[in-house]
Amino acid sequence: MTSAPAASNTELAERLRLAVARTARRLRQEAVGGLSPSLSAALASIDRHGPLTPSALAAREQIQRPTATRIVDRLVDDGLVERTPDPEDRRRLQLAVTPAGRATLRASRRRKTALLARALDGLGAADRATLERAAVLLEDLLEEPR
Repeated sequence: MTSAPAASNTELAERLRLAVARTARRLRQEAVGGLSPSLSAALASIDRHGPLTPSALAAREQIQRPTATRIVDRLVDDGLVERTPDPEDRRRLQLAVTPAGRATLRASRRRKTALLARALDGLGAADRATLERAAVLLEDLLEEPR
């Protein structure tokens, strides 16, 4: 019995891209509170890197400033983010996640983790070990440059 030839880097990259995109899409479907992917991403960025100015959020999310303003307005209207004056320059505003925003993020993350945990329940030990190793490799491969 002969084994299949190893995939080229390009073929493997294509398979990984598709698998990661499908996984991300499925996890986005588990979002809590009816948040769109762009709202969820902005809320998570403000939580992780905040407080942020709207311009800093736009740069971090790689979106135009008017788009960031619309997203922030929605998050503020929903009570998930608050605007506060920048202590160093009171003409500028900073964005911070509210307690309700943190609760929404926690609930969303719990749902997403539970979805993956249920999927892992159906795997054998060898497959789980393979995915554990793959997670380490992906984390290392995609780590942001310092």
